[in-house]
Amino acid sequence: MRYRFGLFEFDDSQLVLRREGTVIRLQSQPARLLACLLSKRERVVSRDELRRSVWGDSTFVDFNGGLNFCVAQVRSALGDDPSSPRYIRTIPKLGYQFIAPVEAVEDSAANGKPVLPGIARPSRISAQAAIMLLLVAAAFVGGYRLRVHAKGAPLPIVAVARFDNETSDPALNPFADRLTDALVAQLTSSGQGQFSVIGNAHILRLPRDQRDLRTMGAQLNAKYIVLGQVMPAGDQTRILAHLIRLPEQTHLWVERLDRPRSANGAGEAEIADRISGAFTPRLAADIRSGYSSAGLGR
Repeated sequence: MRYRFGLFEFDDSQLVLRREGTVIRLQSQPARLLACLLSKRERVVSRDELRRSVWGDSTFVDFNGGLNFCVAQVRSALGDDPSSPRYIRTIPKLGYQFIAPVEAVEDSAANGKPVLPGIARPSRISAQAAIMLLLVAAAFVGGYRLRVHAKGAPLPIVAVARFDNETSDPALNPFADRLTDALVAQLTSSGQGQFSVIGNAHILRLPRDQRDLRTMGAQLNAKYIVLGQVMPAGDQTRILAHLIRLPEQTHLWVERLDRPRSANGAGEAEIADRISGAFTPRLAADIRSGYSSAGLGR
């Protein structure tokens, strides 16, 4: 079965996602999650049902972290914003639902190969134009990477410190840990080879009063660090994420999200996706400028 939605087409037999005919890279587990959501799009799919569809009953994994990572990967591939979703909607405490209009197309075969009805064969001119565009894009990307990584310089490193739970509720400690892990995964995905991400170093898990940013940057050879806070804000909970350039400790951006107390302990994947969406273009711009002091913060 193939599913068409918006500019995308997904082949669930091959687990291949395309955007206007171009293959979008998607790992097998996120692809199976997308297949499940599309096949059951008429209803909400529970987290447990997604677990069985992606990993099966006999596999033991870090289910919550794995599922959050898969959802974040699919959203990134589709360019979906969890705060204003066009494709995948989160139903708190229940699961997820695919909400965009979908056209399901049965596969037919010709000479043993799938036929894609409704897709015209490209002309020679359009093919040549596509090749020229690819060459120009490759030259641009190659030139950019040469400028950034001249003389074989390694990728800049972004270190993600453990989010601090500054509320009086110890039940939010696991949420802060999951949010940290989800952000590491999302930044790794969205960076697309422009920077590396470190999130599992012991020094990044130290309590806030034991951290020294210069020491952390020197030990990890990090050019940037992300610091996060989960804190009370009246009748809400506030999440702050700071993007800081090292060693001068310059703030590039601070992302703030306020959530109702009833949502505490859930939705870390959506929060990580929003933070990553705010940080990634600013990291890319700062890397291109050679870590200049151009004002990128708000």
